[in-house]
Amino acid sequence: MVDPETTDATISEETWRQMLLVPAPVMRLRRMWGRIPSAPRCKWCTRPFGGPGGSVMSAIGLGPWTKNAKYCTGCFRVLRRSHGGAEVECSLLFADVRGSTSLAEHMRPRDFNRLMGRFYDTATDVLVRHDAIVDKFVGDEIIGIFVPAMAGAQHGREAISAAIELLQRTGHRPTGKPWVPVGAGVNSGLAYVGAIGDGPDTELTAMGDTVNTTARLASEAGAGEILVTDSAAENAGLTSVAAERRTLSLKGKSNPIDVLVFGSSLALPPQV
Repeated sequence: MVDPETTDATISEETWRQMLLVPAPVMRLRRMWGRIPSAPRCKWCTRPFGGPGGSVMSAIGLGPWTKNAKYCTGCFRVLRRSHGGAEVECSLLFADVRGSTSLAEHMRPRDFNRLMGRFYDTATDVLVRHDAIVDKFVGDEIIGIFVPAMAGAQHGREAISAAIELLQRTGHRPTGKPWVPVGAGVNSGLAYVGAIGDGPDTELTAMGDTVNTTARLASEAGAGEILVTDSAAENAGLTSVAAERRTLSLKGKSNPIDVLVFGSSLALPPQV
């Protein structure tokens, strides 16, 4: 990651690649800010926007960018002038609320809004804790990008671990009913990660077939399920874990895809 307070030049593709693949000293600050319980926060560097931490950031000119409050002022300046990115091996986590249309039909709009807000807050906290880039909220879905510079070489393991924690924190346990039904998809592979869009619409995001496949997996997952591709399981060192296997024909994909089905009770073996 490039420090937004000291960067003046446009970021080249090779520099983007180094940012996404190689841990930098500034990552220690990202993790430190991410541990401060002051949500909401910048979705790139994790600087807090709420609570005492947010007050300090605002006082030094690093509060939410007025035209795109998902980023702090420093990070948005970098993204806005540094369009482009690089193709890198990474992992994606898509998680969405299952049956949200039916839920909304039987709830008052205010109550449904509160439910979704609680889901977004919980999911964002989980992703930040697992060193993901919080890509975006799409309707009832949240997307996390796990790049090596932030999540380590076993980024697939972090994505799967985040998915497990998200299911646990939304109440998916052997007994009882979750407070919101969530399904997830995790995939690893080559994706284009970088800044796209113009002006206040600039976003740090990921694009490519790996991303599209992950989105399809999440839409196929039932409540309490994590559908994991072989590539993600291999990166995570989980190919030998006993789990249900499914072969899925995903919309828009020419060939079926094999996945492992994990749940909230999965205990990850020691990292190798």
